[in-house]
Amino acid sequence: MATQVHGIAMLIFVVIISLAVILAGLRFILGPTAPDRVVATDILTVMTTIILIFVALISGRSIYLDVALVYAVLSFIAVVAIARYLEGGL
Repeated sequence: MATQVHGIAMLIFVVIISLAVILAGLRFILGPTAPDRVVATDILTVMTTIILIFVALISGRSIYLDVALVYAVLSFIAVVAIARYLEGGL
């Protein structure tokens, strides 16, 4: 019984994350302004970090958590740099 619940929870997680990635990808492609695309990029990097954490949880390997942490920090710095550039601050 617990395995079925675990499988259903994983399926729901995958569906929700997939839907979020599709919607953020559409905003990135269709976004009429550059700030829309920056926000979509930020959402996609957060989703990638969540997927890396999920892979670490499923596989039981903590190295993926380190990768997710480094990726999250670098993507935050990149999004802030892009936002500052668009604002005219760089």
